[in-house]
Order: sequence, then C-alpha cells, then structure tokens
Amino acid sequence: MKLLHLDAGLIEEQSISRALTARIVERLQATTPEVEIVYRDLVKHPPNHLSGEILAGAGLREGARNAHQREEAEITDMLLEEFLAAEVIVVGAPMYNFAIPSQLKAWLDRILQAGRTFRYTENGSVGLAGGRKVIAVSARGGIYSQGPAVDSDFQERYLRAVFGFIGIDDITVIRAEGVAMGDEMKQRALNTAHEAIAETITSAELA
Repeated sequence: MKLLHLDAGLIEEQSISRALTARIVERLQATTPEVEIVYRDLVKHPPNHLSGEILAGAGLREGARNAHQREEAEITDMLLEEFLAAEVIVVGAPMYNFAIPSQLKAWLDRILQAGRTFRYTENGSVGLAGGRKVIAVSARGGIYSQGPAVDSDFQERYLRAVFGFIGIDDITVIRAEGVAMGDEMKQRALNTAHEAIAETITSAELA
C-alpha cells in the first residue's frame, strides 16, 4: 500500500494536527507493515500559490513556457504524481480563521487538474481520482460541529467537497475540536481523536 502523508500545521512543536497524523501513520505501519510512505511538509516546503503566470503556463506547450512556468509545471507534475500514486492520503488540516491553511490550499490547487483528476462533460464534472481513501485530521480551537458556529465551518466541508469533486468519496475525518477552550476540553478532544483513530485504522479496512 502506498500512502501520502501531508502536514500543514504552522507551529510544529505545538501542532495537534501533526501529532495526530503521526499517530495515524504509526498505526498504519503497525497494521500494514508493507506500507510505502511519502511525506510532504507543506509548511517547510510549500508549493507557490497560483499566479496568473503559473496558471497561464499550464495551458502552454512546454516549449512556449518561460523558465518560471517550466519550473512550476514540473512542481505540479511532481505533486500530481505523488498524489495519484497513493492509495491512502493522510492530511493534517488545522482550522485557521474558519478554513484550511493556505499552504494546503496551494497544494490542492496543484492536484485539481482538468484531464488528470477531473473532467467536465455535458452533464457536469466527473471525478477521475476515485478509489482512494482520505483520512483528514481536523484540529479546531473552538466547537464547529454543532451549536452557533456550525455555519462557520469552511474547513471540513471544503475538504469533503474538494476531494469529492475529484471522485474520492471514502473520506474519514478525525476531529479534535475545542482544544483552545481549556485543558480539560483539550484533553477530552484528544482522547476522542485517539479513539477515532483506533477505530479507523484496522488492517481489514485498508488492506
């Protein structure tokens, strides 16, 4: 099994999402010893955010691209190949200001490629990247799964929508929320997340 492990927590030593993705990968290694892991730290090595120049270059043949466009096209191809080679994607996606980190959004902008991971038809879009499993770690300072802030969740809903758009419907979200609401709430959230990881990661599920 090939696994792509992505982290996007900004402060490495304090990141709950990083700690939880590491736990997931450790359990996967224990239950599936033959797993092959590719790790990408999107904070230490972020892909450039899309610009008009990069976007225009994607539509040009290689010989018509300038040096910067050729370099960025190579990065896009590399990220796409890593993603398409993976059967399981473990992604750390902390909530920042109601949404995902911009570094993770920049990565998603590179893998959402018409003709590679989706295509448009006369009946609408069709995802081309199905058959994969996504395990997303959602770390949140407050409570957004219920209560008055539920409509402010542009993190988990976005991740489900964007992966669903490219054909991935096997999405598990490991959630730790309320982690900034006191030590007791934080520990409760971590315990819940660890229990969810134990339930999710079984050799039978991911064989």
